[in-house]
Amino acid sequence: MGRHIVVPPQSGRAFRIRKGELIRIIDPRGQQVADLWAFVTGDTLDWLSTSNTRDIIERLFPAVGEHFYGTTGEPLLTLVANDSPGPHDMLFPACNAALYRRAGFNEHPSCQDNLHKALAAEGIVLPFTPDPVDFFQNSLPTADGTLLVDASINPPGGSVTLRAERDLLIVVTACSVDHHPTNGDACTEIEVELLPAA
Repeated sequence: MGRHIVVPPQSGRAFRIRKGELIRIIDPRGQQVADLWAFVTGDTLDWLSTSNTRDIIERLFPAVGEHFYGTTGEPLLTLVANDSPGPHDMLFPACNAALYRRAGFNEHPSCQDNLHKALAAEGIVLPFTPDPVDFFQNSLPTADGTLLVDASINPPGGSVTLRAERDLLIVVTACSVDHHPTNGDACTEIEVELLPAA
């Protein structure tokens, strides 16, 4: 029997998973970006590195069967199913307070703040913010290198499924951007299913 977690709009949730367990990230209403971080919290701290992942797989985003890697180059997660038309992103940082201030919004929720709140609840304080995996984010580079962030094309129920290759602390946020088409017309919830090892 699996666990079901709802990440409300513009918020984040942390949860622990064991090696071999599956994580299904679902966008129930469509067009909602989900930011994901993964941490190894044993004797030494490691975290999912989007730059290391790009370097090792030599592409912008893993294909089904490929891994997301930590800073040590060790596989942390495997993409086992991609039930979404995509695209997904590993180039952009988490939205943060500075982004919203530039857009004229103060005291706005952000994925960066939601990550650190979720980590603090687990007793972890980081002096930096790792870049997330941005599932369902539609921001592919153009031919001239421009990065355009368009509305997500993920349909209602679109999902991705990952397998843990280590015991991990996972944080998932429902992206907070509401002044740009990133999340369609409105920020909505993300659902997470945690399934036992096959």
